[in-house]
Amino acid sequence: MTAILKLQNLKKAFGAVTVADNQSYEVQRGEALGILGPNGAGKTSMFNLITGTLKANSGRIEFAGKDISGWSAARRSHAGIARSFQVPQPFSGMTVFENAMIAATQSAGLHGHAAEAHCIEVLEQTELMGKANVLAGSLTLLERKRLELTRALCTKPDLLLLDEIAGGLTEAECQSLIHTIKDIHASGVTIIWIEHVVHALLSVVDRLIVVDFGKLIADGDPKAIMESPQVKEIYLGIEADA
Repeated sequence: MTAILKLQNLKKAFGAVTVADNQSYEVQRGEALGILGPNGAGKTSMFNLITGTLKANSGRIEFAGKDISGWSAARRSHAGIARSFQVPQPFSGMTVFENAMIAATQSAGLHGHAAEAHCIEVLEQTELMGKANVLAGSLTLLERKRLELTRALCTKPDLLLLDEIAGGLTEAECQSLIHTIKDIHASGVTIIWIEHVVHALLSVVDRLIVVDFGKLIADGDPKAIMESPQVKEIYLGIEADA
């Protein structure tokens, strides 16, 4: 496999608070990488650095062999990086299909029948085709999570960043979403997934990274990482909740 994403000595601080402390790692094309860490560890900030909504103080980000450190968020989206948000952010007054079409036309550059066909394909994959004409603001939490996936996938990403997408769901809803995420990964999309619902994360990812106070403290096989005394200490109580 070849690396689709490389972070090299990435640093970001807000005054005395460091959210990325000299982080370096690679993500291989086709991989599913999980990221664990307590609240305030810098996980979402790392996604913001990767997507370009936040600029690093120093370091380098490469995507598909290109240095994208100076690229805008829009350019990174067009290049194939997409994300979901921890709190779903649909256009509530528009239908599910209209939300999908905006992503397909504005980020994927599709138009007309090509855009419509792509949106239908994605809506079927995310199990929202039956809600295509429903206003996004009337969806259940699980459906809004699925719409987050839909909007991200409609941009035709090579790399999909998932930010706590399982949070707030019932166990049955969580299992349903896991099935969809596995299908997305099997289709060839590289995934980086931040999650506090540990069992959901471990059912999908090939590799696990743990961060704490902006530092990368563990990187490797998920089972071995979760058995690490250092990781157990950081997650004391969270494993039980999961």
